[in-house]
Amino acid sequence: MGYACKSHSQEARDYLDELKLAVAWDRVDIARSEIFNGDVEWKSCDLEEVMMDALVSDKPEFVRLFVDNGADVGDFLTYGRLQQLYRSAPPKSLLFDLLQRKHEEGRLTLAGLGAQQAREPPVGLPAFSLHEVSRLLKDFLHDACRGLYQEADGPVLQERGPARRPEGRKWLLDLNRKSENPWRDLFLWAVLQNRQDMATYFWAMGQEGVAAALAACKILREMSRLETGAGVHCTVSEAKYEQLALGLFSECYSNSEDRAFALLVRRNRCWSRTTCLHLATEADTKAFFAHDGVQAFLTKIWWGDMASGTPILRLLCAFLCPALIYTNLITFSEEVPLRTGPEGLQELDSLDTEKSLLCSPGSGLEELAEAPRAQGDRGPRAAFLLTRWRMFWGAPVTVFLGNVVMYFAFLFLFTYVLLVDFRPPPQGPSGPEVTLYFWVFTLVLEEIRQGFFTDEDTHLVKKFTLYVEDNWNKCDMVAIFLFIVGVTCRMVPSMFEAGRTVLAVDFMVFTLRLIHIFAIHKQLGPKIIIVERMMKDVFFFLFFLSVWLVAYGVTTQALLHPHDGRLEWVFRRVLYRPYLQIFGQIPLDEIDEAHVNCSLHPLLQEDSPSCPNLYANWLVILLLVTFLLVTNVLLMNLLIAMFSYTFQVVQGNADMFWKFQRYHLIVEYHERPALAPPFILLSHLSLVLKRFFQKAAGQKRKHLERDLPEPLDQKMVTWEAVQKENYLSKLEKQKKDSEEEVLRKTAHRVESVAQYLGGLREQEKRIKRLESQINYCAVLLSSMPPPSSMPPPSSGARNGAYCSKCASGEDTAEEGAQAGPGTGGGLSRCALSSAFPSWERTGPGLDGPQLVTS
Repeated sequence: MGYACKSHSQEARDYLDELKLAVAWDRVDIARSEIFNGDVEWKSCDLEEVMMDALVSDKPEFVRLFVDNGADVGDFLTYGRLQQLYRSAPPKSLLFDLLQRKHEEGRLTLAGLGAQQAREPPVGLPAFSLHEVSRLLKDFLHDACRGLYQEADGPVLQERGPARRPEGRKWLLDLNRKSENPWRDLFLWAVLQNRQDMATYFWAMGQEGVAAALAACKILREMSRLETGAGVHCTVSEAKYEQLALGLFSECYSNSEDRAFALLVRRNRCWSRTTCLHLATEADTKAFFAHDGVQAFLTKIWWGDMASGTPILRLLCAFLCPALIYTNLITFSEEVPLRTGPEGLQELDSLDTEKSLLCSPGSGLEELAEAPRAQGDRGPRAAFLLTRWRMFWGAPVTVFLGNVVMYFAFLFLFTYVLLVDFRPPPQGPSGPEVTLYFWVFTLVLEEIRQGFFTDEDTHLVKKFTLYVEDNWNKCDMVAIFLFIVGVTCRMVPSMFEAGRTVLAVDFMVFTLRLIHIFAIHKQLGPKIIIVERMMKDVFFFLFFLSVWLVAYGVTTQALLHPHDGRLEWVFRRVLYRPYLQIFGQIPLDEIDEAHVNCSLHPLLQEDSPSCPNLYANWLVILLLVTFLLVTNVLLMNLLIAMFSYTFQVVQGNADMFWKFQRYHLIVEYHERPALAPPFILLSHLSLVLKRFFQKAAGQKRKHLERDLPEPLDQKMVTWEAVQKENYLSKLEKQKKDSEEEVLRKTAHRVESVAQYLGGLREQEKRIKRLESQINYCAVLLSSMPPPSSMPPPSSGARNGAYCSKCASGEDTAEEGAQAGPGTGGGLSRCALSSAFPSWERTGPGLDGPQLVTS
């Protein structure tokens, strides 16, 4: 592909082979000290080949070293090299398997083959491209990677149906084109490869760190579901990225609350204009939502422009009497006048203007410019009345309160109709019943709006799938379906009682829907999660219980009533009677032989099949005792133990679960119309008119999704990068100050001191040996007679006798004993003869010995 650089520096080329060897041997220390020591000026093109080798072989330290010494990732990473990196995935890895499946699916689709045809095994090099990578990322991240690795002038991944491609061709990128966001692309590649250290480095070098970490959590969560073998490792990596997102947002929140709030709802340019809250919801990061900063932002959204902590009684009074809105009963946030002049809108460095753009519910400059114009058209008093009205009825807490009040009114009306005013077809339906029908009709319209008229640009099947994923939406669907069936049966005279029965059951479903209201309460919210988890435990318990019920019920029916073939009595005695016996209702007059007397009961005649057979009555009693022992003692205690475990698990994380559930509830009521059913029909008509006249229909979502002006958006990106540097610095400092690091440093210091003390001991031993030799020499010299009192022996005789003793080793021990302990008695005279000069008389005229050196 022509990746090689056209010209290399001569000095760099001389060191390039050594650098390749250092990369192959993974000796980053040698490369840092011997090659990148400042003697050679490296260019970015000189390091492209070794950079590719370091990426493929998963050596993040070399990648860091190359980047620090001149490698430009923007110039290095082309789409061709990125495709080559994906193709270098190990053949037995999960990423390789997933990409190969995507490639085979695309090949079969282009060839017009059915899915039932067996896929041919891949031969040679992998054939998948960045198109398959884009499809795989869409499966993992959904809207967060829309249009990734697609041709700019070609289709984007926003279609509502199957993609239409030219025959035999795909939407291919220009592989020689440079990547638009190299750090993000390398980060996604490292996450998909599950290379944690490499991905962490790319995350630190890239932009939009909170969104990137949350996207990594989502990818690893999906990969852990697909591959059970690597589930534990993916879970650990996911927890690390969640901690990175949490730590970085904590750093941002401690620096500036307003900017941190804007960071949550800002549409990220690198992630297809999705928000951090959306990514956190997709990744199911409960710890992120439990952060104080996220909860403070949700509280701000929940109360709207009203003061947080307003008593519910005051809200209820203002709800019942709207005129109280314009009094001091409820405290609203102070309206700070905004600088809307041309100089104020152009100068974004102003703190007031920046804060207004970050925190205002509008989308920016246009609304700021239109604010004084609208105020001038309506007048100050009309603007005040309209503003107060919108502040109160537009707050999610008011929407929630209105829905709760009206839902209780709906249940009261349903109860009245069902118990008092439910008349047969000739006299009914009555006025309250018709009102009930209209009320349910408005509920149906609201459910349709929630399911299909959303801001997501997806097809209807996808919207319906997302709608059904919520358990409370399933409950609403069941309630509405039962209501339609009940009303249909109620209109037919012959099925009037059946309609009453269905509506009675439907009232129970509507009443159970009230549980969702308590999710906002801090104490009751976690209890709803506990009940939901316990319901799953009950299903497992019912499986074991049904086995014993059927086993015991069929056996006792065969023993007591072998000739009773009435089907309704068979089911009653097989299932219903054993279930009641668990709770102590034991009919001894039908089981125990001592209590059975068929002649005293009119229904229990001797020839009647209802009269129990007493042939094996002792076995029936034995089975009853065994059944009660197993069910009342064993299975009931098993259920209690399961409930206790579920309670402890959820209660331990109750605060985190509640905050995560609180987020979903706030988002739900934030997107709902201001009016509650049945008055919600007016809000629906207003939405239809706005869509008809092509006005913005999603004004309320601007609190949760914001497009910032370009200069302010760049300031936000730079500010987040600065906070990330501070966060990484703190992590590095904590790592240095951690206990493990302190222990490691202490162990290193102790080892150094031990080596130093060992050297001192060795020197002390050498000094002692030298002292002993010197003492021995002093003793030897002091024992020699004066030269004047002894005739001088001939030199040859003395030396010969001395050397013979040295050769035989005779005088070594003797002289050592004479020297005494501690004087180096082990030193032989032979050593001294070689170490010291001999004394001789060398002339007739000399008075004493003369030193002669040999």
